[in-house]
Amino acid sequence: MTDLLLISVFFLFVMGAVAAAGYWFLTRPRPAAVLPSGLGGEEPSLLAHTFRVIGETVPAVERPRHPVRARLEAAGYRQPSAPAIFFGVKTAAAALVAAALGWTTVLVRQELLVSMLAAAMGVGVGYLLPDRVLTLLIRRRGDRLRRGLPSALDLMVLAVEAGAPLDQAVLDCSRELRGVFPELSEEFNAAYLELRAGKMRVEVLDRLAARNREPELKKLTALLIDSDRFGTSLGPALRSHAAHLRTRRRQRAQEAARKVGVKLVFPVFFLIFPSVLAVTLGPALIKLFYEMLPSLEF
Repeated sequence: MTDLLLISVFFLFVMGAVAAAGYWFLTRPRPAAVLPSGLGGEEPSLLAHTFRVIGETVPAVERPRHPVRARLEAAGYRQPSAPAIFFGVKTAAAALVAAALGWTTVLVRQELLVSMLAAAMGVGVGYLLPDRVLTLLIRRRGDRLRRGLPSALDLMVLAVEAGAPLDQAVLDCSRELRGVFPELSEEFNAAYLELRAGKMRVEVLDRLAARNREPELKKLTALLIDSDRFGTSLGPALRSHAAHLRTRRRQRAQEAARKVGVKLVFPVFFLIFPSVLAVTLGPALIKLFYEMLPSLEF
């Protein structure tokens, strides 16, 4: 029992260390993140350089349409070396977890077959763990983008109705949202820089929708593309879409509130209910035990 407990603690420690290292690397501050992919980036650290060297051994990383590159862009990592670094993190995590599990089982069981099975399991767990972390980061970034869209649309409506062109409205939104919704500000700033570089507005908006997996942002880009294509007024359309987003946000909040009761069933049943039962019935059971004890003695 003690050996199993030690193995579990050591395994959880190794998994936590690998997850913390990958999470720190993926969420560290990125001063150059406002630039579109390929326009620049910060100087890579020694750890990032090491992961990139490891990841460059995977030939598929260099493909521009690799699915991992699209997922990293959705998480906000637009550096050209991001896929190689990510594959380096996956490879290092797989090797570290496999070595830790194999070494631990050798010390405890001293059986080669068990150690090989544990190492194989560690390879799978360590290789899939960064994918799970990346999925969580994509979801969190999508939530932050969605929360900032109603405010961004209000600012865009004010700018458009004041006579500013769409390009200037996008830049104004990027500046005003920088301190409140930095992810949305980065996306708008990247779109503005691409417009200044001479790209077509439809192409820029398509890229904005493609590099993010948030459905509400894709709806906004579709609205802007249709308005630009058919020449309709942007102000009323943006105002109506902002009202729709606020309605959707209120509905999501109500849905989450209704789910709270169901989620509280297990904590109440397994944590609160036994405590209440012990407090209410405990004294009565103790008194009943002492009163019935003399009659049970022979």
